[in-house]
Amino acid sequence: MDEVVGTRAFDGIEREIGDQVDLSIIWLHGLGADASDFLPIIGQLNLPAGTRFIFPNAPLRPITINGGMVMRGWYDITGFGPHAKADVAGLAQSVSIVRRLIQRELERGIVGERIVLAGFSQGGAVVLHAGLTADSALGGVIGLSTYLPRPESIPPATANVRAMPVMLAHGTHDQVIPISVAEQSAEAIKELGVSVEWSSYPMGHEVSLDEIGTISVWLTRFGSR
Repeated sequence: MDEVVGTRAFDGIEREIGDQVDLSIIWLHGLGADASDFLPIIGQLNLPAGTRFIFPNAPLRPITINGGMVMRGWYDITGFGPHAKADVAGLAQSVSIVRRLIQRELERGIVGERIVLAGFSQGGAVVLHAGLTADSALGGVIGLSTYLPRPESIPPATANVRAMPVMLAHGTHDQVIPISVAEQSAEAIKELGVSVEWSSYPMGHEVSLDEIGTISVWLTRFGSR
């Protein structure tokens, strides 16, 4: 039975499918959303019992492109385009949040190869950066409607990182993050020696049912043990 669990260890929501969890999926929402944003996707993915979903909340922070309005964001966005100033400190802070959640799952008995990072838009940017700079082995990374921030800061891939599959999915009509930016990110990841599975859909900055079906198939590689 699914159960939403709030814990003191992190700011967010957990939901477990069945008992004896051995697969953990850490899923980050996009700018301005919160931990509840992707809760409905759990039922649509049709994953087996033994799966734990972890939906953390992004910190509250002022977002420059939104007039300094305070909202949940994984890092500040000062503008669009290659010349926009990157919020290096904010990105590093959020990557650290993901790393702590990974460590938390390891301490709960989940092996690294069965920990998956997923994220939409800004959340996807964070999990890509976290996954490609991870110290330990991970099961994979799912980036939806997103891009790889500061690719020049990514060090040469370790053996663990090169063994980690990455799934990227994007809308051909995305007006927030143009598909060309996502394609450039995919190429940058491939240049690290990391396998990328790429899908595109006739949609905007969103998640479609067809895309959810692709994610479900991609996740079946983990099966149940």
